[in-house]
Amino acid sequence: MTAIPPTTLQARRIGPTLLPDRSRVLTRPFRPSSDEISRRIVARVMAMPEEEAAASLRRVLGGFADRHRDVEVTFRHRFDQVSIHLPPGAEPSTLRQLLIGAYFTNEYAIESAALFNPSIVPHPDQSGLVPGSLRFILSLRATGEGHISSITFRTGVVTPDHRVVLAPNVPFVIEPDRTQGGAFAKGLFIHRLEEAGVRNEFCRRVLDRLHDDFTLRELHQVLLASGLTETSDATAVWAARGILLLAESNFEVTFPADSLLSQRVLFPSAPSQSNGIEDARFVRFVEEDGRVVYLATYTAYDGKVILPQLLETSDFLRFAFSTLNGPAVQNKGMALFPRRVGGRYAMLSRQDDENILLMFSDNLRFWQSHQVLLSPDQPWEFIKLGNCGSPIETAAGWLVLSHGVGAMRKYCLGAFLLDLEDPTRVVGRLREPLLSPNESERDGYVPNVVYTCGALLHGDQLILPYAMSDSAVSFASVPLDELLAAMA
Repeated sequence: MTAIPPTTLQARRIGPTLLPDRSRVLTRPFRPSSDEISRRIVARVMAMPEEEAAASLRRVLGGFADRHRDVEVTFRHRFDQVSIHLPPGAEPSTLRQLLIGAYFTNEYAIESAALFNPSIVPHPDQSGLVPGSLRFILSLRATGEGHISSITFRTGVVTPDHRVVLAPNVPFVIEPDRTQGGAFAKGLFIHRLEEAGVRNEFCRRVLDRLHDDFTLRELHQVLLASGLTETSDATAVWAARGILLLAESNFEVTFPADSLLSQRVLFPSAPSQSNGIEDARFVRFVEEDGRVVYLATYTAYDGKVILPQLLETSDFLRFAFSTLNGPAVQNKGMALFPRRVGGRYAMLSRQDDENILLMFSDNLRFWQSHQVLLSPDQPWEFIKLGNCGSPIETAAGWLVLSHGVGAMRKYCLGAFLLDLEDPTRVVGRLREPLLSPNESERDGYVPNVVYTCGALLHGDQLILPYAMSDSAVSFASVPLDELLAAMA
């Protein structure tokens, strides 16, 4: 009697689906193409009769006050930033200041182009739930005008019967206040400069004038006192830019305590991420002393260069952005293990744009070497392999979701299993995709793609949020025992 091969395992689509919402808009600075144009705009507003200016401001507030939280505060802040363009001796009234601020503000629809590449972690607050439920935080890559990506959030609950219920969306989206954070440790800063290849005589002179712990303000003062100009020695100009880029890429942001999580947007605010914060892979990380912190690796993009970077938070109110350093910090797709392995940090990556790699480090922010863990093997992954978020710890081993790229640049999701004690050992691997784009999912911003930046376990079920052709997000699930049994 001929044996019947087992049915290929497929994740079950369970919904709901999240579509991009063009009404979710941020207020962003509007910057005319030159200072001269800015001065002329200010002069025109200053020349308006007071009554006409008041009427114009009323129209602006009538059209935008219900679309943004504290829009007058935003206008006042923008006026403060552009007040350098006022005519000498000018003292505009309060309403005219707000109107000037409005002329230098515009709306940005954060997800007008796409909403995709989710990751998911347990919420820090699990209170008030029905027994057997799990509250989660979903992070999403939102893309708007100019293909600029930011990080947005949604919350929801996985019910005892493994259904996903999303909390309703709320009005307004807001950015956090940015601070540079604490002082820089000079020794660590020098190490980072050396790893980045930014180290020469000019660097030495600048750093020699700084204390062992220094602030960004002090760094700016030393650079200003150096007398450097755009016509100075090219190597010195290059070094100064590198020093500032490193310093300004390490900072903190804080959202208002009374804001809701789904209102918060992490929009690019550093030079290294000016064109996007892409594909955050959040993980609930437990340190050896039991301290819990949420970490996310993400790709910073400045329009030319992509850089893997790190994001850290304990409460999703305050976030610290920092650089990742070392020769092993390259390309995209880095994903941290949720705890140390053998006393060391561990991370998956894809430096060569083809294979999945594994690396270890004693320092979370420095990564020196890597080794190939998994290479393309099946037709649906012949072009390249990558991870799809942080490994998930199970009794059987580290469960890792992957993506494979095949003919016609079709993206499918797979999975593999690593040994718990020695994750350099692959102990299981799906030979067929766990999830492939179906007919309703293959058309979008980037067609023929399903993708995720992380999943979670809820009891005996793997809950898998996934993006559909870089355009929308939905959910699937698969029983853990069936998934493990399907791995050869």
